[in-house]
Amino acid sequence: MIYIRSSIFFIFQSVTAVIFSCVGVVLWPLPFKWRYAVVSQWAKSNIWLLAKICDVHLEVEGKENIGEEPAIIICKHQSAWETLALQTVFPPQVWVLKRELFWIPFFGWGLASLKPIAINRKAGRKALSQVIEQGLDRLSSGAWVVIFPEGTRIARGFIGRFGIGGARLAVETGYPVIPVAHNAAKAWPKHGFVKYPGVIKMVIGEKIASKDVAAGDLNQQLFDWMEDKMTQLEGQKPVLQERKP
Repeated sequence: MIYIRSSIFFIFQSVTAVIFSCVGVVLWPLPFKWRYAVVSQWAKSNIWLLAKICDVHLEVEGKENIGEEPAIIICKHQSAWETLALQTVFPPQVWVLKRELFWIPFFGWGLASLKPIAINRKAGRKALSQVIEQGLDRLSSGAWVVIFPEGTRIARGFIGRFGIGGARLAVETGYPVIPVAHNAAKAWPKHGFVKYPGVIKMVIGEKIASKDVAAGDLNQQLFDWMEDKMTQLEGQKPVLQERKP
C-alpha cells in the first residue's frame, strides 16, 4: 500500500509541476511577489497532498521566531521535502542553488521565475561574490534568502561541513540569520521514491545577529546549533561527512 500511495503522490507532483511551471513562465512580467504567490502554491499543495495521500505530516516548533524582517535561512538539507515545506512556513523567499537545476524541463523554467541565486559551484570566489551581491539585492527587496550550507543533500544520521556562503552573506549585508533543522529523511529519504508515514518536525531557531561578528565564528555557531538540534531530533549525534573534492 505504501508503494501505491507514493506512486499516486508522484503522479500528482509531476503533473502539477508541469502546470505550475508553465504558469510561472506566463506570469514572468509580473512583480516577483505576485509570481511567488501563485507559483508557491505548488509547494503548498504538495505538502497538503503528502499528508492526505502518504500520511506524512508537518510539525513546526519555533514559528514565533520568524518575525517580519527578512533574514537568511540556514537550513538542514536531507531530502526534497524541505524545499517545499519552507514555502509553507516562511514569507516569500529565494534560494541559493546550483544552476544545473535550470536545465530540467518545465521544473527549471518555473524555478527560474522565482528569482533564485543560481551559482556554478565550481566557481569558488566568483560564486561567493554572486551570493553576496544578489543576496543583498533580494533581501533589500523584502525577500528571504534560503541557503543549504551543506551544499547537497546529506543522508540521515550525518551532517556535512558548512560552506561559508551563508555566514558571509549575513556579515556582509548585516541581515540576521535563522537556522532551521528537521528530520525529513525519516519519511522522505534522500533520493527516495517511497514516502513513509509519520510526522516530520521542523525546528526554527531564534534569529542570530550578524553585526560585529566574524563570518567564521558565525558559521561555527550555526554548525554547532544544527548539530545539537539534529542530535535531539534523531536521537544520536550526526556523523560528520566530508565534502567530496
